[in-house]
Amino acid sequence: MAGKPNFRGGRNIAMKLPADRFESVVSFYRDTLSMPVTEHESGSFSVDFGPVNLWLDRVPAVSQAELWLEIVSDDTAAAAAHLGQMGVVRCDDIEPLPKSFKGFWVKNPADIVHLVAESGED
Repeated sequence: MAGKPNFRGGRNIAMKLPADRFESVVSFYRDTLSMPVTEHESGSFSVDFGPVNLWLDRVPAVSQAELWLEIVSDDTAAAAAHLGQMGVVRCDDIEPLPKSFKGFWVKNPADIVHLVAESGED
């Protein structure tokens, strides 16, 4: 590999929420904190959380909330090769991505999910 790819934090954070907590969490950000909240066709909501977007996703299969983070790289092919060499295992089956999307899923050693996305995909 020519060189180590550049990585930086992305602007998206996803909170994966149990179905029984979803509406109350949306209400917390929208009604209690009066933060700008947008509903999307997918059924998810996004919160304008300063420099980042906080995505609120209903996930019936989870029993407690999870936070998923985004990492951006200028070259996801190089990023995948580098992370593989470092022993980081991909977990692409965790959630489908659009076929044309330049990115993939990994977990850190504490099992926190990270989306590795190419610049411009975030």
